[in-house]
Amino acid sequence: MNYVFFFLVAAAFGVTAWRQLQWSGAAGENAPMHLLGLGMVETAGSAVTLAIGLIGVMALFLGLMKIAEKGGLLKVIAKLLRPLMVRLFPQVPENHPAMGAMIMNLSANALGLGNAATPFGIRAMQELDRLNPAKGTATDAMILFLAINTSSVTLLPTGIIALRAAAGSNDPAGILPTTLFATLLSTGVAILSAKILSKWNRPPSPAVTTPDREMPTETMEAGEDLSEGGYPVWLSGVALMALITLIPLTVIYGATIAPWIIPGLMMGFLTYGILKRVPIYESFVEGAEEGFKVAVRIIPYLVAILVAVGMLRSSGALDIFVGWVGPLTLAIGLPGDALPMALLRPLSGSGAYGIVASTINDPAIGPDSYTGYLVSTLQGSTETTFYVLAVYFGAVQIKRIRYALLVALTADAAGIAGAVIACSYMFG
Repeated sequence: MNYVFFFLVAAAFGVTAWRQLQWSGAAGENAPMHLLGLGMVETAGSAVTLAIGLIGVMALFLGLMKIAEKGGLLKVIAKLLRPLMVRLFPQVPENHPAMGAMIMNLSANALGLGNAATPFGIRAMQELDRLNPAKGTATDAMILFLAINTSSVTLLPTGIIALRAAAGSNDPAGILPTTLFATLLSTGVAILSAKILSKWNRPPSPAVTTPDREMPTETMEAGEDLSEGGYPVWLSGVALMALITLIPLTVIYGATIAPWIIPGLMMGFLTYGILKRVPIYESFVEGAEEGFKVAVRIIPYLVAILVAVGMLRSSGALDIFVGWVGPLTLAIGLPGDALPMALLRPLSGSGAYGIVASTINDPAIGPDSYTGYLVSTLQGSTETTFYVLAVYFGAVQIKRIRYALLVALTADAAGIAGAVIACSYMFG
């Protein structure tokens, strides 16, 4: 991550320095280097604002997750999906709390609930770090989980469906099949590349790392609660088939289902807690307190990466690259109007959201054109990789990410390729 951080800043500085030397000093115009400095300060403030805004979301969903945990829901889900998870994560004990948290994260991502997935993902990363013998260094399980998270199969991209509807699309949910195809491809590539690279990049010896952190009593108790064996394989197969049957339902009724998801989750978790005789208010507050602490802890990591990305955008380096590469990507189905979206999506979620919104609201393009479908699919099927790296690894103070970035960017590339293939077939 050190080299990536330096490269982003150096590229932005180099382009701005070149523009500064060419600047004529016209009246009423600010110097390029001055604008870059202002942009850095503004982005740093925006990073803190983003983290503060995240506090509420983190508190909400970690509070709900605490209710689910105390009611035993994570144990049920983890046991149900154990046959798949134990094969993907052989380093994680079958009944460890990390299993339940990872499954909740992947489930939230599948429904397009990025804000809900983040708290679950951070909790999963914290639990995985308790198994980490080399603190500060990402384990193979952490990297694989992050790779699957950034490429997660998406059944219902709720946010972009709502945005397309607001833009006047005649078929707001038309991106469901293209998003599903792109995320299936990117997830498969993420798992494959993570497994291959784990053979080549071994973690350091635990003997030279810091001592293991003490596991809190509540987490140890959760681990003991999950000590029972898993469900029969046939039952897991039935659950998987039930999930598959949701795919055509999301295609047909996606726009109708989307508004119900977040309120339904709230009501569902609270109802489950009541039925399991869980003190839902006290449990919610306990989980919300954990979410508050985590959101504050990640602020330095967000400032670092968002300032670097903001410098790259303010300097014009991204626009220059698009101008060079755009004519080449057009030949493979990625027009210049969609290229900024493909490039910026791994770097900045807010920037990518702004691009897709402006693109589908452009009268010359619109939400139902090929470019409109493509940028919408990219928004729904790819992830803000650098943000996820900063937040998830920052939550457990991981400084050596090993091959995590390479795996995540490979999955991003596969997602972009999948979006182009699917949109070219359906709308090209």
